[in-house]
Amino acid sequence: MDTIPGHGRYGYSALPQRPVYDWPEGRRLAVYVALNLETFDFGSGLGAELAPGGPQPDVLNYAWRDWGNRVGAFRLAEAFDNLRLPASVLVNSRLYADCPGLIEAFRARGDEIVGHGRTNAERQGPLDEAAERALIAEATATLTRHEGRAPAGWLGPWISQSRVTPDLLAEAGYRYLLDWAHDDQPVWFATRGGGRILSVPYPQELNDIPAIVARKDSARDFSDMIVDAFDEMLAQSAAAPLVMGIALHPYIVGQPHRLRPLRAALAHIASRRDDVWLTTAGGIADYAGRLPEVGG
Repeated sequence: MDTIPGHGRYGYSALPQRPVYDWPEGRRLAVYVALNLETFDFGSGLGAELAPGGPQPDVLNYAWRDWGNRVGAFRLAEAFDNLRLPASVLVNSRLYADCPGLIEAFRARGDEIVGHGRTNAERQGPLDEAAERALIAEATATLTRHEGRAPAGWLGPWISQSRVTPDLLAEAGYRYLLDWAHDDQPVWFATRGGGRILSVPYPQELNDIPAIVARKDSARDFSDMIVDAFDEMLAQSAAAPLVMGIALHPYIVGQPHRLRPLRAALAHIASRRDDVWLTTAGGIADYAGRLPEVGG
């Protein structure tokens, strides 16, 4: 019988059968906001679409996405400030040149800066190993130069990975990755040479691109999803520690008609700060990486 191809990164583990542990101060639900700050090519390359844009140059969709870096990101920063919410900011390295001052505004907030490739006009998965290694090295060097330290985490543009991406990330010094939405707890991935890298859960349901752009959910639908997921996961976390991520893009939820319901959903979460751990993806990776109970 033919063998079904697998990834070999982790084995099967049922959540109810795993060891139970706590997050800091005895909390059982860790919540983080992932804000994607991205830049795109004009007249070529990939990019989310508000509406079918026709032939390149696609001014309609390019300008819509650019609005997020010029306006929407700062509205979200203000909302985070008012609610005292930290953020993991997923950064395309070309943004330092394309949008001077944008990443600096989030650095001033003390947010975590996470590697997110060079630009979201490209995917890394189709590249050969040498080219993918070069992409990771270039983006990492730029973030390190501007932030004064190397990023600990990585999310591939468009959640794109090759079969060797976890190996390349571990070899480049990354401690965690965010591309896999296969669990509600951190999971160790095996890498070549006997190493490992931690997978921190990143959402594809509580993510405004699949929800609003792909499924055409309304802003209030998305807000209700966040509230319902939070309330349910807080109740479920009595039995096991869980991670809840919320993935946002400023050109989508920074829009005024979407920001208002989003702000209400985030306020609902912030109102329970005494019951949950409001943190960053890197905070989760640092804490989980020291716990012998974490596995997968």
